[in-house]
Amino acid sequence: MQKKILYLEDDLTIGEVVVEYMELANYSVDWVTDGQIAFDLFQREHFDLLVFDIIVPTISGISLLEKINALGEKVPTIMLSALGDEATQLQAFSLFVDDYIIKPFSPVLLLKRMEAILRRSTTPIPLNRSLNFVIEQQTYQAYYQNKSLQLTLTEFSLLEKLATNPQRVFTRNMLLTHLFPDDHYPNDRIIDAHIKNLRKKIPKKYIKTIMGVGYQFAEGDD
Repeated sequence: MQKKILYLEDDLTIGEVVVEYMELANYSVDWVTDGQIAFDLFQREHFDLLVFDIIVPTISGISLLEKINALGEKVPTIMLSALGDEATQLQAFSLFVDDYIIKPFSPVLLLKRMEAILRRSTTPIPLNRSLNFVIEQQTYQAYYQNKSLQLTLTEFSLLEKLATNPQRVFTRNMLLTHLFPDDHYPNDRIIDAHIKNLRKKIPKKYIKTIMGVGYQFAEGDD
């Protein structure tokens, strides 16, 4: 079955090229150039992945994602932008985007990132119980003390990797490879941003920072 993409991009030259690549990769693409139109379309139809530029007319990609989050919807999201500063990227990750790609970018690279994110949403993960956590195979839901954690796919994948390997220390590069196995990802601060978001949803004691190395899943003091 074709995966359906909502693509927000107001640059017609970039949009035409990206849509062509997406369609050649057998995606069904709804391309819009205005943030409000994207929001209206999102409320009417189902999408498997959102790909948003940040600087667009009416509603920015960031504001659009805030509105979607306010609806309680969880859809994998890739943010595109010429804004490469760390503050903007961290703002996007605080809204639980799965990836952030800086313009200019290769359409082939974008397709690889899309493939990796969608693969995480469809590849079965065995049921695992670790401490007070339950990770469900069929629904891609994680629970702590029987309460849903409301994770993004990226957060779910990170928690699954850490929680099913308690006490093991993972470097940032190891976690990047787990999330994006087919891609070189130079900015390991992305892992820090996702870990920060995870710590907002589970007790901080479970994910320990190992200074100079990476992260470990283990019980401990806050």
